[in-house]
Amino acid sequence: MKTFFRSLIIFVLFLLALPVVAQDDVPPADAPYKNAGLPVEERVEDLLARMTLEEKIGQMTLVEKNSIKTEDIAGMALGGLLSGGGGYPRTNSAEAWAEMVDGFQQEALNTRLAIPIIYGVDAVHGHNNVKGAVIFPHNIGMGATRNAALVEQACAITAVETAATGIYWDYAPVVAVVQDIRWGRTYESYSENTEVVNELSTACVNGLQSDDLYVLATPKHYVGDGGAGWDTSTTDNYIIDRGVTQGDEAFLRAVHLPPYQAAIDAGAMSIMVSYSSFDGMKMSAQKYLITDLLKGEMGFTGFVVSDWKAIDEIPGDYYDDVVTSINAGMDMNMVPYDYPAFIDAMTDAVAAGDISMERVDDAVRRILRVKFVMGLFEHPFSNPDLLASVGSDEHREVARQAVSESLVLLKNENAALPLAKDVAHIFVAGEGADDIGIQSGGWTIEWQGKTGNITTGTTILDAIKEAVGEDVDVKFNRFGRYNNANDESGNPIQAEIGIVVIGEQPYAEGMGDDGDLSLSEPDLGMIARVRERVDKLIVILVSGRPMVINDALDEADAFVAAWLPGTEGAGVTDVLFGDKPFTGKLPFTWPRSVDQLPFDFTNLPTDGDDSPLFPFGYGLTTGE
Repeated sequence: MKTFFRSLIIFVLFLLALPVVAQDDVPPADAPYKNAGLPVEERVEDLLARMTLEEKIGQMTLVEKNSIKTEDIAGMALGGLLSGGGGYPRTNSAEAWAEMVDGFQQEALNTRLAIPIIYGVDAVHGHNNVKGAVIFPHNIGMGATRNAALVEQACAITAVETAATGIYWDYAPVVAVVQDIRWGRTYESYSENTEVVNELSTACVNGLQSDDLYVLATPKHYVGDGGAGWDTSTTDNYIIDRGVTQGDEAFLRAVHLPPYQAAIDAGAMSIMVSYSSFDGMKMSAQKYLITDLLKGEMGFTGFVVSDWKAIDEIPGDYYDDVVTSINAGMDMNMVPYDYPAFIDAMTDAVAAGDISMERVDDAVRRILRVKFVMGLFEHPFSNPDLLASVGSDEHREVARQAVSESLVLLKNENAALPLAKDVAHIFVAGEGADDIGIQSGGWTIEWQGKTGNITTGTTILDAIKEAVGEDVDVKFNRFGRYNNANDESGNPIQAEIGIVVIGEQPYAEGMGDDGDLSLSEPDLGMIARVRERVDKLIVILVSGRPMVINDALDEADAFVAAWLPGTEGAGVTDVLFGDKPFTGKLPFTWPRSVDQLPFDFTNLPTDGDDSPLFPFGYGLTTGE
C-alpha cells in the first residue's frame, strides 16, 4: 500500500510540473511554426513548446492502417501511419490509395496543432503495394547493373508514384551487406560488397529525396542485419532472419556501418533499426549503437524508427521493453496493433521517471525536424497531377532498361546467344515464363508476394512472342511437355530454340530462409525434357539469390541469372535476342555447393572444387 501511495504522489507531482497547455488552446495563424519562411529549428522549438505530453507521445507512435480507429488519429495526436505489405485499400488502385491516405491526413490536420502525419510504405522496388504501379527489379538485380545513375532514376520514379498517392515516407533502401545468401532477404540487398552497397544505396537516397520531390528515404536495418549467422534466429520458423550478427565491432564498422554513413552524408533523415542482435543484445536496445554511435559519432540528426513490433522482442515485459528501447535512442515506435498499450506505457514511464522529458523532447524534436524539412506542413496531401504517371509507359521503359542491365550471362556456348528472331520454332517452358507474380517475387502487392496475374506487366513469354516475327511458332508448356508439337507427318518437331524459366516461388523475410538452395526435381526434369526437343537450350533462373545450379548449367547452352526482374519482362528478351548486350555483373559470389556457405571472403579459393562456381563480379558479354 505504501508503494501505491508513493507512486501516486510521484505521479501527481509530475503532473504539476508539466507546462500548462490547454487541449483547446489553438495557436494563432501567425504562430512561428506555421511560417515556412523561418528556419527549421526555430519552427521546431516553437511547436515543441506548445505541445502537451500526450501530443508528444502521440508523435512517437506509428500505427498500421488496418488497426487504426480513425478518431484516434486526432484523439491521440498520432505521428504516423503505415501500410505493411499487402496493406492496400479495399480497391487497390492509385486513386483509392490517394483517397485513403488523404482521409487519414485530414484527421490529423483537424487537431489543434494541425501536425500532419507521416505515412509510410515499404516501396522497395517501386510502389509495390499498388496494383498497376511499375515494379522494378529487386535490389539484387539493381546491384548487378552497377549503374548508380539508373538506381537513382528508379528511386526517383518510385518517389513520384508514392507521392501521387499521398505517401512521402519510403522504408527503403535496404543497405544490408549480405554475408550469407541463405537469408530470405538477400534479394533486398544490392550486394555482398560494401562499396557497391555504398554507391547504389546512396544513389537511391538521392533519387527519393531529390530537389524536385522529397520522399523520405529510410536506410535499413541498422545495423548488421546482413551479417546474421545461420541458425541464430530468435523468431519461430526463421533460421537466419532476425538472428545474431557475426563478428566484432571492428568488423561491424568495416563491413556493415559504412552504407549508413554514406546515406547520412547524402541527407538521409530516417533510419530503421534491425530486429537482429549484436553482442548479446537486440539492436532495438543498443544505446551505444543508436545514441552514441549513430546520433553522436556519425552525426545523424533525423529520427530513428523501429521495425514492425521490433521492441517487443527485447527480453522482458512490455513496459521494460518500451523503457529500454526509448532510452536507447528509439524515437518512433512502429506499434502496428495495440498502440494504446504503447502510449500508456510511455505515459507511465515518464511519470515514474524511467524515461526523462529530455529524452521525449529529443525524440519529438527529431520527428518534427524531419516533417518540416520534408515540407509536410505545407504539402500534406497527395498530388493529383502525378496520378497519371503511376505505371506509365515512361516509367516502364526505365524499368525495362533496369531489367536488361541486370541480367547476368553465366554461360554461352555453341553460339547460343543472341537468339535469332526468324527461326521456325521456339519451345518455352516453366511456370515462371508466364507469371508476373513469380517474376516480381516478394514484397509485390502482398508481403510474401503471390503467384499469378497479380498486377499489370509483361511476362517473359509475352515478351518472347512480341520479340519474334509473326511466322515464328512459339509453343509454351509450363511442364516442358510438347506431346502435340508434331509436323504434318505426325513426327515430333525439333525446335531450334528452347527457353526454360526456372527458379524460386515468391517469399519475403524469414519465410525465405533456405539451407538448401537446390533447384527442384520438377525443374531439373523439365530441363531434361526440353533438352531432347531443341537444338539450343537457354535456361533462365528467376530467383532472389544465387542457387545451386550445377546440373542445370551442364545441360544448357546458355544460362542467364535474371534475379527478380519485376513487371517488365521485355527487358529479358531485349538481351536474349541481341537488341541490347549483356552487361550485368554478379553482385554476389555464386556457390558450387551450399556447404560452402557462408563464404570466408578473407580466404576464398580461386580455383579447384573449393572455389566458387562463379566469382563476385563475373558476367559474360554476348560474344564470350
